[in-house]
Amino acid sequence: MISRLLLALPLAACLIICGAIVAPAQTETSASPVEIRLTAKKFEFEPSVITVRKGRPVRLLITAIDVEHGFQIEELGINKRIKPGAVTVVEFTPTKAGKFRFACSVMCGSGHDEMTGELVVTEQEGATGNIQVTFDESNAGVVVVETGGERLRIDTQAKTVTPLQAGEPTTPAPAATEQPQPTKVEQKHVDEDEPYDYRLVNIPTPKRVLKGSVNLYFTHRFAQPVRPLGQSDQELFGFDSSSVSSFGGFYGITDRFYVNAYRSPVCQPGLCKTVEIGFGYHLLDERGRSPIALSTYASVEGDDNFRKFYTYNLQFMMARSLSKYVHLFFSPALHLNANHNRRFDPKPTDFFPAEPLALLFNQDKHGASFGFGVNARVRPTISLMFEYTPRVGFKLGRVDPIFDANFRILGFKSESEAELGFGIAKDVGRHTFALTFSNTQTTTTSRYNSSNLVLGPSRFSIGFNLYRRFLK
Repeated sequence: MISRLLLALPLAACLIICGAIVAPAQTETSASPVEIRLTAKKFEFEPSVITVRKGRPVRLLITAIDVEHGFQIEELGINKRIKPGAVTVVEFTPTKAGKFRFACSVMCGSGHDEMTGELVVTEQEGATGNIQVTFDESNAGVVVVETGGERLRIDTQAKTVTPLQAGEPTTPAPAATEQPQPTKVEQKHVDEDEPYDYRLVNIPTPKRVLKGSVNLYFTHRFAQPVRPLGQSDQELFGFDSSSVSSFGGFYGITDRFYVNAYRSPVCQPGLCKTVEIGFGYHLLDERGRSPIALSTYASVEGDDNFRKFYTYNLQFMMARSLSKYVHLFFSPALHLNANHNRRFDPKPTDFFPAEPLALLFNQDKHGASFGFGVNARVRPTISLMFEYTPRVGFKLGRVDPIFDANFRILGFKSESEAELGFGIAKDVGRHTFALTFSNTQTTTTSRYNSSNLVLGPSRFSIGFNLYRRFLK
């Protein structure tokens, strides 16, 4: 110990005596960038707090270890995309002291909004004339010198001088020879971050549409309900009956804003070839201060391939998790001009028998619906779904004549049933397949919420949903 002190005293004395020489040399050192390594992963930066000095160049070496991220300091005008498996260099010189928030600027999952950190810029401190020397017990010939608010690691054997940040260990971590493999980590987050699809059976969910993603949806519904085995009119669970196939796609313009187009051949008895065009905006993720996930959607539906009878929809989609695996949904919607001429069908001759009384029969022109649903993930890639959608105002269904004892028509009445459905969904990569059971064939926003088949709560027809993401 005495010999170490005897060796250290000349070194410390040399540093003190050569203070005048070291001072101008520091000007040169301060001109060289301070290198700091950062790691970006779902959903954090490591380290999350960086301390630098005002006026001193900084070089950040950032590596993403799972998916693509971003690094943004809005106050300093910095915004970089961080690709996985590569080191991204961010260089800047802070010109003012203070605390600056940095965040991920590329949508990376449900925890994206919480992926933040802090850059602390301190004022330049003048030399105080006090020098503190600390020996590194684990490395012979290494001392740490603190002077003028700076910490320097001096290796007398390697003849190097390395600036140290506040709290940084004196012994550098061994350099990584290879980036860690992200495959297993990424798959784990895919299961956790996407616990439900963009729809249950028919009800939409507030799942975020990724920027630049192209997504396709296909739905198929049979007309005949599933009947108990042994009935004479059994048609193999309805598979032999007529069916309705609808399809559409949506595209993420930003991480919050998307556009949608959808086409369904049926909207009521008598095919009407409905085309729906709309856009949506993702407002909230269920994370941090928000107790729910929330999105909104607006669309226009036009019959006869968007040529006539336009309906205007405004819908909100909300989700709340009961646990990591169970989520509740509520989707209220307003449907304007859902029944364009206040009757069930535009042609009086479609009523049987044709009577002047049919012209007096009116239904509501507008409507509103209130979708309730639940999604339960029972396996990492398998979910069970249930939904129920009551409706007020105009409802799909059937119009029946009312007869007297002599079979004369006294008037008409509307028969309708609220939408009810359940199913099971399986995720395979970017595909989701859902086997569904519901009492309606209609799937556009203004129509899915009441049964065009007029099936009661105990009768369902088989169908399926198929989702595929092609890009992103």
